[in-house]
Amino acid sequence: MQTAQSSLCVMDILRPVLININGRIYRKNPVQEECPYEEEDDYSYSGADAEQCLDEPCDAHDIEQTEKGFRCAIDVPSVLYKYIIGKKGETRKRLESDTKTSISIPKQGVEGQIVVTGAHRAAVASAVTRIEVLIDSFRRKQPFTHFLSFALNHPQVQEGFLRFREEVLEQCGQDSGVDVSIFQNPAKLHLTIGTLALLNEQEVTRANELLQQCHSVIREITQAKPLPVEVRGIEYMNDDPSMVDVLYAKVAVQDGSDKLQQIADRLVECFASAGLMERERDRVKIHGTIMNTLFRKDPSAEDKGASGRPNNKDREAFNAKKILQMFGEFYFGAFELNSVQISQRFSTDGTGYYSSVGHVTFS
Repeated sequence: MQTAQSSLCVMDILRPVLININGRIYRKNPVQEECPYEEEDDYSYSGADAEQCLDEPCDAHDIEQTEKGFRCAIDVPSVLYKYIIGKKGETRKRLESDTKTSISIPKQGVEGQIVVTGAHRAAVASAVTRIEVLIDSFRRKQPFTHFLSFALNHPQVQEGFLRFREEVLEQCGQDSGVDVSIFQNPAKLHLTIGTLALLNEQEVTRANELLQQCHSVIREITQAKPLPVEVRGIEYMNDDPSMVDVLYAKVAVQDGSDKLQQIADRLVECFASAGLMERERDRVKIHGTIMNTLFRKDPSAEDKGASGRPNNKDREAFNAKKILQMFGEFYFGAFELNSVQISQRFSTDGTGYYSSVGHVTFS
């Protein structure tokens, strides 16, 4: 009789996990008898994660021939060097031993390239593939640094939000967990399209260039005009309205079209295809955070996604039942939305909104 664990192993072989690294797709195949593989908590090298990935054809990388053999240089943010070096250099030594190559890594904190050299092209290709798989694995654990956003901080919406905050505190301030500390900063009202972990200036530049490439697609959807949008109504995303961590404002195009949804979905598709963003769901959830229990301890905090109760540890939920009943259709305001930007987390520009490292306009 086949066990559930062995069934999982069979499915992993028939339908291997696909990994997107810099726009290239790798198949992640199990090689250990015990399945599934459980990743170690630290960054020591067991070999399993890299060896699960099939070696790519040699032309998958820019490998050049030299007088002494073959060479390939790959861009890796300095913050990730330690995962290739490993404790006491064990990861690098194991990679070099397995692939019969030499791996040169810049000093910690110095942005540069990891250079792989070897006597055979296939060996260099194998080493580079394994390095990229390891980097991708640990990159996913890095906190996000930027996010694609639609700014919702138009003066009319800010005014409506301040009125909402005042009325909620007046009429629901006695409800469990409700206090002024959990309300969004009105100058930072926004809609998050997707999050990005951009670990050096080179990656910031790449993300900005990609956004510029999306400009024509966005203008085609908007017909090169700003989108008149309305912020009206609130919602929550978990099962119990008496134990809520986040409340969201609903955002919609005034003509009833799904143009805003189309733009958001196309942007995520573009950035996910380039390997700069993880697609968390089929469609972007169009919402703007207005209350968040993360703000209770850190006013600059940002959720990564739109799940009902993310990062529950040490969070005090609030009772939103009365708020939803009384303010479920609250009108915050309307304005013409005319841009999408790459916003930098934990930052503030001259207007009080997040600093932007790149943007495109609809018109």
